[in-house]
Amino acid sequence: MVTATTTERVVAGSPVGEAAARPVEEVLLRLETSAAGLSAPEAEARLRRWGPNAVRSHRARGWLVLWHQLRSPLLGLLLAAALVSFFVGERSDAVIIGVIVTLSVGLGFANEYRAEKTAESLHARIRHQALVRRGARAQEVEVTDLVPGDVVELRLGDIVPADLRLLSVTGLECSESVLTGESLPVAKDTAPVAAGTPLAELTGCALMGTVVHAGSGRGVVVATGARTEFGAIAAGLAEHQLETEFQAGLRRFSMLLVYVAGALTTAIFVVNVALHKPLIDALLFSLAIAVGITPQLLPAVVSTSLAAGSRRMSRRKVLVKRLVCIEDLGDVDVLFTDKTGTLTQGRIDFMRCVPIGGLSPDEVLRWGLLCTQTTFDEGRAVGGNPLDDALWNSPAVASQRAALREWTTTGVLPFDHERRMASVVVTNPSGVARLIVKGAPETVLERCVGVPEDARHALDAEFAAGNRVVAVATRAAATPAAPTPQDERDLSLAGLLVFLDPPKPDAAAALRRLAELDVTVKVVTGDNPAVAVKVCHDLGLTDVGTLTGVELDVMDDARLTSAIAHTTVFARVSPEQKARIVRLQRQTGGDVAFMGDGVNDALALHAADVGISVDTATDVAKDAADVILLEKDLDVLADGVAEGRRIFANTIKYVLMGTSSNFGNMFSAAGASLFLSFLPMLPSQILLNNLLYDTSQLAIPTDNVDEEQVRRPAHWDIAFIRRFMLCFGPVSSLFDFATFAIMLWVFHSGAAQFRTGWFVESLATQTLVIFAIRTRRSPFWRSRPSVPLTVTALGIVALGAVLPATPLAHVLGFRLLPSGFFAALAVLVVAYLVLVEIAKRFFYRLPPTQERPRPAVGRRHLRRRAAHFSTPARLPKPRAHRVTSTRPAEKTAHPMR
Repeated sequence: MVTATTTERVVAGSPVGEAAARPVEEVLLRLETSAAGLSAPEAEARLRRWGPNAVRSHRARGWLVLWHQLRSPLLGLLLAAALVSFFVGERSDAVIIGVIVTLSVGLGFANEYRAEKTAESLHARIRHQALVRRGARAQEVEVTDLVPGDVVELRLGDIVPADLRLLSVTGLECSESVLTGESLPVAKDTAPVAAGTPLAELTGCALMGTVVHAGSGRGVVVATGARTEFGAIAAGLAEHQLETEFQAGLRRFSMLLVYVAGALTTAIFVVNVALHKPLIDALLFSLAIAVGITPQLLPAVVSTSLAAGSRRMSRRKVLVKRLVCIEDLGDVDVLFTDKTGTLTQGRIDFMRCVPIGGLSPDEVLRWGLLCTQTTFDEGRAVGGNPLDDALWNSPAVASQRAALREWTTTGVLPFDHERRMASVVVTNPSGVARLIVKGAPETVLERCVGVPEDARHALDAEFAAGNRVVAVATRAAATPAAPTPQDERDLSLAGLLVFLDPPKPDAAAALRRLAELDVTVKVVTGDNPAVAVKVCHDLGLTDVGTLTGVELDVMDDARLTSAIAHTTVFARVSPEQKARIVRLQRQTGGDVAFMGDGVNDALALHAADVGISVDTATDVAKDAADVILLEKDLDVLADGVAEGRRIFANTIKYVLMGTSSNFGNMFSAAGASLFLSFLPMLPSQILLNNLLYDTSQLAIPTDNVDEEQVRRPAHWDIAFIRRFMLCFGPVSSLFDFATFAIMLWVFHSGAAQFRTGWFVESLATQTLVIFAIRTRRSPFWRSRPSVPLTVTALGIVALGAVLPATPLAHVLGFRLLPSGFFAALAVLVVAYLVLVEIAKRFFYRLPPTQERPRPAVGRRHLRRRAAHFSTPARLPKPRAHRVTSTRPAEKTAHPMR
């Protein structure tokens, strides 16, 4: 949250503060640039000198990953106890414990660091563009490539890419809440302000990180990167990311283990001390047991799963901003999506004009072309409204170019989502001024007089055909000044501009696939309801309920919540209404995704559990999204949902197996301590067992997932995990006690051989049980594990069996086992897996647990905006001298000073 100190901060000494107090001409002179922008060679030279326009780098930090592995308090206690035992004479055990802990930490570090590198490479693929004038040409460049002196075009929905001194504005308003905390947008102009003006009152500047709420403008870059006001704040932010639903589940699960480990470890320690066993040995044994129940490699397994999944998803053109968002994507069961480009091809083509009131089609087209704010690059319209770009890039424009040159635009009122119209005032060579209004047909027709009935029939026919329509109206203007919203009245309808955006050929199949994944798709659009319903019918969605924005406004939350369940199309809805729909759906349970790419989608993207956008989206939409699609395609999204569920399923396999078997081992250790005169297993042996077992589970991310596990969303359910642990843990303990009996009463083993036998049996049963727990089906016959998982699990079991026969046996405290033990072990393992299968059948017949409580919304933060201005590599330090200067007296650290 931005404090009052930040809001009231005086920035006169900063580059933007100095620029705000100077006239535009002086600012351009000091920056050695012009309104036409820099040349490409000069921009490259300044980029080398000043460095990228970034406030932080996004790179894997080895020391931070290592700290994640070392921060376990149990690990610290164990190492401290091992150090004490080293100095009291138990040196070999202490060294062995240290080596095993080091190997365990190293294994976790290697896997987690690899996952971080994957995240870094994914981040590098997410692009943010700015529209810049270089060499008098408009072109899109990377935000991080901006330099002082660049001239930037600002459009509705842009995130301001640097600190700018405004050169020209047209109804420009910026939302600056990210910097000042003020919710209302700030109107901008080009006039200088007094020196020492507070940050919130710099009306002549647009500040990095703020959002263009209305209008448009042009400004020159006066500061980039960490030298901006946003950069100064972002530099002080911690790198800690806000918690996702998946991470919250991991945290709740970890707390469950803390309580269980604390209770049982304390009990085991007290029992061993009461039985007069050496204090240090009892402490080390108890701590080793506690470390054993803690799935130390859970972060590594999760990270490996997410990294492998993210690589598969990126090949399918799905990028995630953070790896953990993959899990949340798999949880989605309701998807709200816009229509254009998702259900339709998104390649909008201008079809025809429908003139009204005796005008010719050429006149309607001419008025429509004049009422645009379009930037051109080598003759093609770029970076503007898709409908305007389609209009200007159509073949029909060629016949109008001569007529268009006769008119001059003297005033503009840009489009906004509240009015849903744009207006211009144009004058002809005789000085006659005319107001032209263009926008959504319903809103334009409301401001027209004398609309003929055949015009309404023509409009209804176009909507029924599924076409997109823009209405054009005009009237004489009193003055050539810029129009205001009050001027948009008493209009004469000139005609309709009709655009074609047909359904995607593969959208119907994608909708069926999402339905098979149990994801309900609902369409939220600003378009006419008849157009949206027509598209849905064409794609096979026949049972379509419809609500419009006007109908939503008269509903309270309870009525709307009930209506959402029976509604497929929400049409003519505002940004606030979209967010309200998403928020109410979330309260009914399940995870909600919102897919959008426009300025009017940002609020809903923030409100959803998972925000989804596309690489070509507006800045503010990409900034609010968790997932970026390189193709705006529901089939690509279905791939992402399925992949998220596979990753979650494999993560839960590790959790269920680890908690149940480790919980059983703790019970076994506690029981054995009651009747044995020695420790049932040495601390170093427990840690080695845990290390080998965890190593075998690193192959779980490669495992196959049953179709039914992908078909439905799956969520963290701590009650389910607890029941699983309490059910299958005792089953594991039962076979541990059987092993104790065999070692003591059949083979009459001493302490060393007893420990060896339990080590081998424990490793075999808890490793091989993965084949039963990984599926609800019959293993191997109806559900086959992956080859890497099979090879790794069998290899670890074989390694555990041969360890007592290796030269390391003496160091580790092992003894050779009698050959009869392995026959007994085979019987025990088979019996254990059969009993687990039987228990599994009964367990999954129990009624499911209650749906988890909904988490609070509010995951977005200023850190998310900072990611917009970050690079994947270490940031070079800017050189402390100004851009080229011929005035020695002004050679200071920044070109504005």
